[in-house]
Amino acid sequence: MKPEDATYPPLDVAKPVAPGIWIVDSGPLSVMGIPVPVRMTVIQLGNGGLLLHSPTRFAFELRTQLEQIGPIVHLVAPNSAHWTFLKEWQNHVQGASTWAAPGLRHRAQVRRAGVRIDHDLAAAAPEAWSKDLDQVLVPGAGGFTEVAFYHKNSRTMVLTDLVLNLEPEKLPFIIRPAARLLGVTAPVGKAPIYLRMIIKRKKAKAAAERLVAFQPKRVIFSHGRWFHKDGTTLLRQSLAWLL
Repeated sequence: MKPEDATYPPLDVAKPVAPGIWIVDSGPLSVMGIPVPVRMTVIQLGNGGLLLHSPTRFAFELRTQLEQIGPIVHLVAPNSAHWTFLKEWQNHVQGASTWAAPGLRHRAQVRRAGVRIDHDLAAAAPEAWSKDLDQVLVPGAGGFTEVAFYHKNSRTMVLTDLVLNLEPEKLPFIIRPAARLLGVTAPVGKAPIYLRMIIKRKKAKAAAERLVAFQPKRVIFSHGRWFHKDGTTLLRQSLAWLL
């Protein structure tokens, strides 16, 4: 199999999911030798502006497509791992504000890359999007924190690495046992075992309960087959290790 077999074409184009929500599939990236698809979520706020959640690789055609929907006003790095493509978007989208998970601005890699971080994400949604989105901070250790988002109008939950749901048939045969061992395979994947080891369970349990309490219709995340329907049921199963 080729690495791109793990992805969800068409790549690097905005695909509508629900009113005000689009996804952009890209990749793959290599994580511990496993080819992993990667996904950006695009959210249109009530004022017409776009929030890019976990930006994937930049493409001029993609920027043009998005700007036909609305101006790009926010770039969001929702956890400590999903910041790699921020600099490209900052270079090509003038005036957009960059928001990042707590602590990301202090990482040496981020500073070396010249990534500008304008605001740190907090436990509560900022005024910039509080009418459209709720957010929940999921605490971890070793510098890891993930900020989850809930789009009120469409009842869409947007996560990053808190759920990975890789389809085994999209992975090389030899890698499938390792993916299953990590706990990241469909139909109901979860955070990989190394992430589960560093998430602060007592505090994260309360966060997980809040996420399920939103009762999302669908759950989008950055890697694998997202939950198109039955979002609350599947999210509860994926977060069972916390709940």
